Amino acid sequence: MALSHEQLQSTAKDHLWMHFTRHGSYQDSDVPVIVRGEGVHLVDSHGRRYLDGLAGLFVSQLGHGREDLAEAAAKQARELAFMPLWSYAHPTAVELAGRIAARAPGDLNRVFFTSGGGEAVESAWKLAKNYFKLVGKPMKHKVVSRAIAYHGTTQGALSITGLPLLKQQFEPLVPSTFRAPNTNIYRAPLHGDDPEAFGRWAADQIGVAIEQEGPDTVAAVFLEPVQNAGGCFPPPPGYFQRVREICDEHDVLLVSDEVICAFGRLGHYFGAERYGYQPDMITCAKGITSGYAPLGAMIASDRLMEPFLRHGEMFAHGYTFGGHPVSTAVALANLDAFENEHVLEGVREREGHMRATFERLLDLPIVGDVRGDGFFYGIELVKDKTTRESFTAEECERLLYGFVSKQLFAEGLYCRADDRGDPVVQLAPPLVMTREHVEEMEQILRTVLDKAGAML
Repeated sequence: MALSHEQLQSTAKDHLWMHFTRHGSYQDSDVPVIVRGEGVHLVDSHGRRYLDGLAGLFVSQLGHGREDLAEAAAKQARELAFMPLWSYAHPTAVELAGRIAARAPGDLNRVFFTSGGGEAVESAWKLAKNYFKLVGKPMKHKVVSRAIAYHGTTQGALSITGLPLLKQQFEPLVPSTFRAPNTNIYRAPLHGDDPEAFGRWAADQIGVAIEQEGPDTVAAVFLEPVQNAGGCFPPPPGYFQRVREICDEHDVLLVSDEVICAFGRLGHYFGAERYGYQPDMITCAKGITSGYAPLGAMIASDRLMEPFLRHGEMFAHGYTFGGHPVSTAVALANLDAFENEHVLEGVREREGHMRATFERLLDLPIVGDVRGDGFFYGIELVKDKTTRESFTAEECERLLYGFVSKQLFAEGLYCRADDRGDPVVQLAPPLVMTREHVEEMEQILRTVLDKAGAML
């Protein structure tokens, strides 16, 4: 028997520990409870409908309520509900590994399944360290990543993350991670009017970080194709090509963290393909199943697998639910839908309209920058458009959390107002969202951001 609205509220407040949630904010108000998804809409326990402007959490590529993905899960659960990949295989994991390898760039032919994105990042760092030990370079273990970048919450992935306020309550973390500047050209101290020069400078700072630590101690560089935290930073022209040169020069592995960017978010299966660079590993999750089951993967080059093919060698790492039969069956159905419904082509056809629609918001005094690619955008909010002055911590608290986030939801748009870095509204809708839905999103954003600007 389903719980009533009142029962849902009392049970949630008494027993459910939600993730990244300020529970104190619900002492005198209801916890939002989403009970159903329909296409690009979410429905709450009161029957109110919301546009899903964040694809759940950069996940729901094909939208909600699809019978084909649900049926794939049910069919597989009836045939084989569970089997680990510990020295044994099962058909859906085998087939999915082959299909992913066929789509991954270059010789990224080895697919290590996990339960989600943080585990994929954790796996990539462990593989990098293990690989260099096996090839006679045991000192190479350090990681370089970018300022403000988010790579996950496990101890290793959180160490790679570049958000001090997210990390400090869990320190000490895994040592030996170092930061380089990100590609936020809107706030670039140098070369802000010359994207190519800025990209070269930003890439070279990764080389500086490697050299400062000693190339014989650095194992990997972790970069997202488009950095999410901080508000959606695409790469400047030539950036990744220069990073690739630097990694090759120092025998450092380039890990493309595509937990958000893979599987259509940028109009391609992988962001590395969009921006024309060859990583040594890709980490992915989220869109691999469109959220109908949990799954992640680390995709590695043949070079990285080679030492583990020797007699007696083993990558002593794994997860109980990594490559779960139901999840991999759903992922196969998800890839079928991508192909049959030309999802990637649809993103590329409509991304120009999405960019132009969101860029209309630049006429609002509070909107300083609109940036992104594909179906992945950040709208940065500023106090002063001319000087690009941002908000104080108190103003962010009052404006972002006290008004913008709540009011967008009240107006019928689920998205994220975030101040990890400068304050932004993050938008990453399902890849099946139509032009009409994007226009509706813009109108809601305009209404709320106009009111927020008046509050200043």
